[in-house]
Amino acid sequence: MAVADPSQILNGQVALVTGASRGIGRATALQLAGAGARVALVARRPGPLEALAAQLNGWAFPCDVTDPEALDGVRRGLEEVAGQGPDILVAAAGVFHLSPIHEMSNRELDLNLDVNLRGGILTVREFLPGMRGRGRGTIVQVGSVAGRKAFPGNGAYSASKFGIRGFHEVLLEELRGTGIRATLLEPAATDTPIWDPMDPDGNPELPDRETMLAPSDVAQAVHFLVTRPQGVQIPFLPVEKG
Repeated sequence: MAVADPSQILNGQVALVTGASRGIGRATALQLAGAGARVALVARRPGPLEALAAQLNGWAFPCDVTDPEALDGVRRGLEEVAGQGPDILVAAAGVFHLSPIHEMSNRELDLNLDVNLRGGILTVREFLPGMRGRGRGTIVQVGSVAGRKAFPGNGAYSASKFGIRGFHEVLLEELRGTGIRATLLEPAATDTPIWDPMDPDGNPELPDRETMLAPSDVAQAVHFLVTRPQGVQIPFLPVEKG
């Protein structure tokens, strides 16, 4: 039996990744492009996004995922350049703040709920009708271990990630029999720039970077999910450092 070329396993497929300018989103875009997918990149910062799109021969769509009209523009733009919506949707845009609940600012609360929860929901809602019309597609939402386990200082972040898990469970029920599969990927602490303001190596209450997952580790988990045989559904996938 011939073994498929791993660099071409996603050949002909269109992937869209949010949060693609850095961290898990960027690593995922690199991983999927390396497997042959044409990748549409979504993030707020145009410069890094356009540089990565040029590197991957993909498409850059600067966009705030909390803005429904902007997401509608991304969908229309992708359909114009690719001739279709995404076969693979990876919702990886996110923010992270730490503070005790009694010190939580309105800004922290709003950002975590807007980007992590509302932005994730809006992203799936925007591209789901096209997948339903085609009767196929794979959705990966990047959640967190903090969406299942409580950690001090994670009030706003955990609220958003527990929320996206609730949304995902409803999504799973609504997708039964449609040909579309969805996974909530729940990584443990991952060494991305999101930790930079917190100096985790200098704070004994936080995991140090050496014990964290690398973004490429999470990206490989995404690759695993989107390359399963058609009909194989993995509803949830926790990932942690071994």
